[in-house]
Amino acid sequence: MTTAADLDEGALEFEHLPESDQSFENALAKAADGERLTVDDAVELLTTGTESPGVDPARKERVLELADRRRAEAVGDTVTFVANLNNNVTTACNTGCLFCNFKNPDSAFEKGSDVEHSGFTKTPAESREAVRDGLERGIYEVTSVSGLHPAFALDAEHREILEGYDDPARAVNYKPPERYETDPGTYVEQLEAMSVGGVHLHSMTPEEAYHARRGTDRSYESIYGRLRQAGLDSAPGTAAEILVDEVRDVICPGKMDTGEWVDAMEGAAAAGLPVTSTMMYGHVENEMHRAKHLQVIRDLQDRTGAITEFVPLSFIHQNTPLYEAGVVDGGATRDEDELLVAVARLFLDNVEHIQSSWVKSGDEHGLKLLNCGADDFMGTILSEEITKRAGGEYGEFRSVADYAEMVSAIGRPLAERSTDYEQTRRVEIDGGPYGPKLGPQADGTPLLD
Repeated sequence: MTTAADLDEGALEFEHLPESDQSFENALAKAADGERLTVDDAVELLTTGTESPGVDPARKERVLELADRRRAEAVGDTVTFVANLNNNVTTACNTGCLFCNFKNPDSAFEKGSDVEHSGFTKTPAESREAVRDGLERGIYEVTSVSGLHPAFALDAEHREILEGYDDPARAVNYKPPERYETDPGTYVEQLEAMSVGGVHLHSMTPEEAYHARRGTDRSYESIYGRLRQAGLDSAPGTAAEILVDEVRDVICPGKMDTGEWVDAMEGAAAAGLPVTSTMMYGHVENEMHRAKHLQVIRDLQDRTGAITEFVPLSFIHQNTPLYEAGVVDGGATRDEDELLVAVARLFLDNVEHIQSSWVKSGDEHGLKLLNCGADDFMGTILSEEITKRAGGEYGEFRSVADYAEMVSAIGRPLAERSTDYEQTRRVEIDGGPYGPKLGPQADGTPLLD
């Protein structure tokens, strides 16, 4: 498997470069007229013109202003958020993604291992307890994204199939739970444990779905159908990173390719699940890769109509193998963040909601992105491990009172929402106290960290 130390300049000589035969002015005019943009149009807007290096400040502002107007026309001025909890089940993973510091080698969790680590694996009972605690505090949604623990199987039947392989660890990346200090159970057992009290369960990335079908010829639709029976309500379109294979070959060579990711998302949609979409940018990719990624998302939405939101994820670099090996020297600039959100709003004409992330960007810059085309401001989270372990520095929790204070500063209305945006509740910014009311046990009691 490729490691950061294996990379050299040749590995970063990409076929797809940020070049186009379009002009910035023509691309901006098309966007202003509401025409469907091409990849070349997106490249021009993301670069503020490919005829000169760097970001042109005046041109950038024109793109941001247009995107902000489009946001107001499409969804209005209300800023939304969801009262949610992250419950990541395990950090055990041997996929080897070079942008990630969330994982720990699965061998560190085996019985008798003397490897020191700060990772964790939760049993289904522990996951249930975490969700019940969140419900009592008023959450609406539990989000669960985890490492690809080799002991994980879809269910008991899948485990039996995996155990039938000769050398299953090598053949299908499976090791029996008896080898580990903590048994994570199966995916179905974890979802059944978390699906309590009417909470909305948002879980199972395309990569996790791939893990849940490995060693079989089952379709993604059948996998997500089984997970839906276990309580799954929607699926996150994470594990997308950059949906261009020459980039994936560098940053996550052990992961599914772009076509497989799309197949999984189409399977989730066919099983009747709403899905989200993401992009993790600001590492080795360029603006052409970002534009091509947006086209994959837009085409997927044309076919399925299942995508509820697009979530740009600015790369947090500090504790990642890419940074430690000197492959990258930082993440995206603020100009890049703003242009990515703005161009996503203009390009993704079939995706209604664009998210700004206070976890990735902090409060001040996150609020700025709400004036660049974004309309959603994430969720309360209550616990966040992935960004924190990569070097994120903006905390793990925001209360409803925090949201009221932040959003009032930019003069926009605030509303608590459901995961699928079908339900909203206006938060009257009147001095509080503020607490969630949409959750199945929410009564307006303030969330406390």
